[in-house]
Amino acid sequence: MLLVYTHKITPRVKYAFKHILTRILGIPVTFTTTIEDFIAHDSLKMSYTKQPLSHEVFVRSHDILFEHGLSDIDIHVQDWENTKCFFSNGEKSAIPFDIFSAAFYLLSRYEEYLPHVKDEYGRFTAVESLAYKHDFLHQPVIDIWAYKFKKVLETQFPDYEFPKKSYAIKPIIDVPSPYNFKLKGLMRNFGGTIKDLFGFKFKRLYYRYMVLFGIKKDSYDTFKYIINKQKQSDFKFLFFFLIGDYSTYDKGISANKKQFISLIKQVADYCKVGIKASYFALEDIDVLKKEKQRMEAILNTSLTASRQSFSKLNLPQSYRNLIELEILEDYTMGYVNHTGFRAGTCTPFFFYDLDYEIQTPLKITSYHLLDFSLLKHQSLLDKKKALNEIISEIKAVNGEFVPVFHNYTFSDVDRWIGYKELFNNILNSVNEN
Repeated sequence: MLLVYTHKITPRVKYAFKHILTRILGIPVTFTTTIEDFIAHDSLKMSYTKQPLSHEVFVRSHDILFEHGLSDIDIHVQDWENTKCFFSNGEKSAIPFDIFSAAFYLLSRYEEYLPHVKDEYGRFTAVESLAYKHDFLHQPVIDIWAYKFKKVLETQFPDYEFPKKSYAIKPIIDVPSPYNFKLKGLMRNFGGTIKDLFGFKFKRLYYRYMVLFGIKKDSYDTFKYIINKQKQSDFKFLFFFLIGDYSTYDKGISANKKQFISLIKQVADYCKVGIKASYFALEDIDVLKKEKQRMEAILNTSLTASRQSFSKLNLPQSYRNLIELEILEDYTMGYVNHTGFRAGTCTPFFFYDLDYEIQTPLKITSYHLLDFSLLKHQSLLDKKKALNEIISEIKAVNGEFVPVFHNYTFSDVDRWIGYKELFNNILNSVNEN
C-alpha cells in the first residue's frame, strides 16, 4: 500500500493516482491530508503538494487536479529522455514533470471538450490532438511515465516487492455486415445489380450471383477462419455485431434473419460478443436501448460491451448514455486513420466525467490500430513494420495491445491481401521476446 500525502484529496487526484499506481503498476494506493498519519506509515509513501515535508519521495503538484470544470491551460510539451511530457515541476521534485496531472489531462480527454475542428462524421481527429501535434501519439506515454516513476520508488524502497505484469492482446473483430451479398434481400440485391451494371463492375456482378446461387462463398463470411484462430489462442477475441436498422450510414443485415441470429450465437460459443451501436444510436438513447435489448434477446444474457459505428464519440453524452443503460465497457476510443494511443495509455481506464467531477463505472479500452490505418502503407513489409513498432511500444511497458480488424479483412479481396499474416503476427507476438 502506497500512502500519498496531499493538501487536498479530490476526485481528480484519486483518479489519476489510481490509474498510474494501481492499474498500471499494480500498487494499491490510499491518501491522507494528515502529516502525523504520513509520518507513521512504514511502507511506500510519497507527497503530492507544493513543497516537500522532508526527504520523502515528492512530486510537485500542478493545479489541474485541484480545479473544477474546464480552464484555459497553458501546456508546454518537452522532451523527457526517450519520451515527452508536460507540466514541468521544478528541481525539488523526484521527477521533472507532474505525471499525474498530465495523465489526467489525457485520460479525461480534456482536449476533446475544448473547441476543435471535427471531420465530416463529427469526430475528433488525430491531427487535432496534443499527441499528434507534438509527436508522441505513437507512444503509450502514461505507461512510460509510470515505469519511470516506478524506478524512483524502487530506489527509495529497495525491499518492497513490486508486482509484475505481462504483455497481453485483445483482438477485436468489428462486423458492420456479416455478408457482402447473402441475406441482403431481393430489393437490395436488385439495386446492387443495377449499380454494378451501370458502373461496369461485371466481375462483381458475376461474383454476386455466384454467391447468391450458392456456387461461391461470400467474401465477408470469414467466421470459420476467425473461430479456428480463436481456438488456437489463449486470449479471448471480442466481436461487435451491428444489429441496428438499415440507414444511410449502416447497411448491415436485418437482426430478424434466422441465419444471422444463428451466426451470432455460434460466435458467442467461442468468443465474447458485444454490440456495434448504429450511427443514429449515438445520438438517440432510445435507439441504443432498442439495439441493446435486441442483442440481449439473441445472446440470452446481459450485454456488457459496446463499440460505436465509425468510431464516433460525442463526449460526454455518448458515455453517459452507455452508463444509463448499464453497458459498462466501451471500445470506441481510438483513431480511424492513425495508429497510436488516443488517451495516451495501453491500460484500460475509467471514464471521468468532467462536468460532474466523478469517476464513472464505465471502463474504456482504447484501441491502438484499426486495419484501415495500415492501408496507407503500400507494401506488406511496410505494414509489418508499422505493426511491429506499435507492438514494441506496448511490450516495453507490459501493456495490452488492442487491434481492430473487420470480418472482411480476412477475405481474399485485393486490398486485404496479407492481413491474415498481420493478424497471425499479432497472435504470435505474445510468445515472442
